[in-house]
Amino acid sequence: MARVGGEWGFKGRGKWAFSYKKTTLIVCSINIAVALYVLRSLYASLYIYSDKDTGPTFEYTPDQIRKMEESVRIRKAAEPVELIRLVKALKKELYGEAAVELPQPLKLKMTNEIIDRLKTLRPNANITEQREVVESWCKEKLKEAKQLAIETKASNSTILHEEAEMLVKALESDWTWLLEDLGLWIPAEIHNTEHHDKPEGEEDDLDEILPGRPLPPECHAEVHTDYDGAAVRWGLNHHKDSAADCCQACLDQAKRAKPNQKRCNIWVYCPSETGCYSPDIYEHKLGECWLKYAETPKLNFKDKYSESYRDRHPSAPLVVPWASGIVGA
Repeated sequence: MARVGGEWGFKGRGKWAFSYKKTTLIVCSINIAVALYVLRSLYASLYIYSDKDTGPTFEYTPDQIRKMEESVRIRKAAEPVELIRLVKALKKELYGEAAVELPQPLKLKMTNEIIDRLKTLRPNANITEQREVVESWCKEKLKEAKQLAIETKASNSTILHEEAEMLVKALESDWTWLLEDLGLWIPAEIHNTEHHDKPEGEEDDLDEILPGRPLPPECHAEVHTDYDGAAVRWGLNHHKDSAADCCQACLDQAKRAKPNQKRCNIWVYCPSETGCYSPDIYEHKLGECWLKYAETPKLNFKDKYSESYRDRHPSAPLVVPWASGIVGA
């Protein structure tokens, strides 16, 4: 009798133990499933794009992070807070509901994607090519955001749906405002049109273009011209009141030069009150007079800077501002 009771007791405890293990396993499984769902929701709230479009990750060294933090601190300390507040208020007034404030993680991801897209351009890409690439990116992201807004709405993910709707609204309203908010500004391309008012065949009057006393014939003055040559006298600290005076300085130097010295046979003068453009690092001002020598004088620039040159040097004007001349034999 005791044996039978013992067996029954053992079997009862075995069933109870089995039931406890099964219950514990079910509860743990539910907890794991809930935790995975929460993690997925948190991750999705940071990025609204699918994994297939995720760009390369950026890893920074501790020194780079420290420098970035210091840079952010300095910029914040120097921020014109009142001006920023007024600009934001003005933007809201101008754009109305179009001024959508996107989450910072989303802004960072969009900025990195635009940078990656611009890196695909050739090194000397002009403003038009840059603008076309950015506009193409905006159109693609608008299409993706619309599709994602529909998908997230069907999946009942409230946070992700709100971000997708915000991005759609921002892209549909005004790309320029959105890009400026991300820190990207592409200047508008300016097309300069030169108007020819003078009758055909009539040349420019040197006395009208070059101020000061008239230039003698031996100066062979040419406006909108820059000749190349070895500098006999630097113009940065050699200023003259007129092109005629600059030419005379060249003639005088050629007469006084010793046998082992280079004799000036090219003069280059800056007649513009706003200064003259040059691709070097110096600021060239009105009155600069460069005395040069070249066995066979060659042109640097004549009349106008080419379009390809202005693409490489955005600060270059349309017309060459210098005046030059070749003297002597």
